[in-house]
Amino acid sequence: MTAQQEIATELVVLPNQNTDLVPNIGIIGGRDAVLVVDTGMGPRNAEPVLEFATGFARGRELFLTTTHFHPEHAFGAQVFRGRATYLVNRAQAVDLAQKGLGYLEMFRGLGPAIAEQLEDVEIPVPDLVYEESHTLDLGGREVRLRATGRAHSAGDQVVTVPDADTMFTGDLVETGQFAIFPWFPPHDTDVSGTRWITVVERLIEEAPVQVVPGHGDLGGRELLTEVRDYLHVLRDETWRRLDAGADDVLDEVRASVIARRPEWRGREWIDPAVACFTAEHG
Repeated sequence: MTAQQEIATELVVLPNQNTDLVPNIGIIGGRDAVLVVDTGMGPRNAEPVLEFATGFARGRELFLTTTHFHPEHAFGAQVFRGRATYLVNRAQAVDLAQKGLGYLEMFRGLGPAIAEQLEDVEIPVPDLVYEESHTLDLGGREVRLRATGRAHSAGDQVVTVPDADTMFTGDLVETGQFAIFPWFPPHDTDVSGTRWITVVERLIEEAPVQVVPGHGDLGGRELLTEVRDYLHVLRDETWRRLDAGADDVLDEVRASVIARRPEWRGREWIDPAVACFTAEHG
């Protein structure tokens, strides 16, 4: 695994290089232990991550966490079994147990190449589960894991490295892409646009210097404000048309947000986002 970005001492990101269904992966080292953030999708993608982390650790204890339960972030965790301690927040553990199999089948249906990556996947079972927040002492460096509450999923988690002023957001934030809204009624409607806005506004108040998004290029706190501003526009454009009794809300909102961000990827996520905000319209 050659692509890597060292963004602080003993803090490396394996970037997704804007590849679909590949997350940014973090490797965070302290004196005594190393934490891996996210795994990649399936054992074949997780194996080189484990190999890199093992070499990086040079005998130090390994920990693994995942920002949320979706397959490209968590469904390589089995490779770390017996090699690392896997810890997540309670809501994410519930997501894995209750929705993991359904998402596995859904992703396998996205095409033969993805199905191949998900061969022999076992739904991850965490070794340790915390409730709302957990501070992991790596030895001379603390890493803070925190459940955000429902937003992109019910079990979203952010990981912060205070001494490096760095925040891993998972799919609460993407770079150069319309926000991913997994609005799949009746199977999964946990994504909440209104809650997502609240969560991102709270993260903005923390003002991290470095932000590692779930997908896309690394950046600063401006990545948080871009997501907040997009979600505000999406909500307001949707609700204004609903209040006016418009007949073609979806088409109008889609055209409006694309006109504002014609360069962004992921236009397929606009429609479910509008559907989500429509369901949340008071």
